[in-house]
Amino acid sequence: MAEVAPRLKSLLEQVLGVPLPVRIRVWDGSQAGPPDAPVLVVRNRRALRRLLFKPGELGLARAWVAGDLDVEGDFYAALDLVSGLVWERGEDARTLRQALREPGVRAAAAGLLRLAGPPLPPAPPPEEVRRPGHLHTRRTDRRAVSHHYDVGNDFYELVLGPSMVYSCAYWEDGGSLEDAQRDKLELICRKLALRPGQRLLDVGCGWGSMAVHAAREHGVSVVGVTLSQEQAAYARKRVAEEGLTDKAEIRVQDYRDVTDGPFDAVASVGMAEHVGAERYLEYTRTLYALLKPGGRLLNHQIARRPQSDEDSYSVDAFIDAYVFPDGELQPVGTTVAQLERAGFEVRDVEAIREHYALTLRRWVANLEADWERAVRLAGAGRARVWRLYMAASALAFEHNRIGVNQVLAVRTPASGGSGMPLRARTWN
Repeated sequence: MAEVAPRLKSLLEQVLGVPLPVRIRVWDGSQAGPPDAPVLVVRNRRALRRLLFKPGELGLARAWVAGDLDVEGDFYAALDLVSGLVWERGEDARTLRQALREPGVRAAAAGLLRLAGPPLPPAPPPEEVRRPGHLHTRRTDRRAVSHHYDVGNDFYELVLGPSMVYSCAYWEDGGSLEDAQRDKLELICRKLALRPGQRLLDVGCGWGSMAVHAAREHGVSVVGVTLSQEQAAYARKRVAEEGLTDKAEIRVQDYRDVTDGPFDAVASVGMAEHVGAERYLEYTRTLYALLKPGGRLLNHQIARRPQSDEDSYSVDAFIDAYVFPDGELQPVGTTVAQLERAGFEVRDVEAIREHYALTLRRWVANLEADWERAVRLAGAGRARVWRLYMAASALAFEHNRIGVNQVLAVRTPASGGSGMPLRARTWN
């Protein structure tokens, strides 16, 4: 019987219309493709069935999460090469139905179907979210947050390290991850100009790192809110261990339900991505109402590149199904416009895209260094989700497909006095 790999390579190239950029090794042990390229391991015929019946990113993700596909060699290089077949061509540019209609590829598609064999199609991995169909109600937001954050605090400690900060760090040459995360927290506190006796609202407070840092280092009283029970329990324990229970309160609460304002400052770090485009103006208006006149907001948020047709934007299929259900990205210009519509005066926008690529690579290294324990803690499928999403995100930041920005805004009073220094930044 002929080896499978050369045949599979030829069929895939006929359907894709381009040479396969990676080497493949398939279930019969045969290999084909560039000899020095990373190896995409196709462990079984089920991997092909997943790709044929969900072509593009979601089919690849399902095969990866289920363990039907693997990579040998440079993981980042493999993702970079495969991304050219997905991101650059468009996830739905090559559905099986389209391929069957095009002259010259019908026979190749039929060959892939025969090679994949019955039964068709496989069920999605259990880690895939079953979407309820209603976006950004309080109930669905809680469910989405729980899916992502209630994986287990031990698992997040393994990935994030002792800082337990799950957002872009702020790096300098030669610094450690812990140094970079501490510097990010301090940068936010300085931008907010926190002083003893002030009140800070930490929206999406995570595991309490900002609350502890701001209370301990700047003497403010902090209210931190999260929708994750596991995060809240961990954060409360940290607050107690630091002796800060009189300074920091951690609540399981939707930010829309906070009624004990006003606050002198609001920090929203890595939370606004969960809000959704339809709810974003509500988000900005809610935070504006929670601030005192002259109060400051620091909104730290991932941004996507703008599209020529914004109506055609769709949420990344893998991220939506496995990582951040119902999460949405928007261009930084849209974020600024929505803040201004709510009444804020936007005073500073700092782009720190490269910093997130460095952060993600460090998290991936932490995960890979203790892989067996990660699998014990979260399961093989969930560990594979996190490895893929963090590595692919690092590449997306490096290639400027997405960015991250800290937007400083003020609830400037009618008098016009913003309270901002004339020279807010020092440039190198």
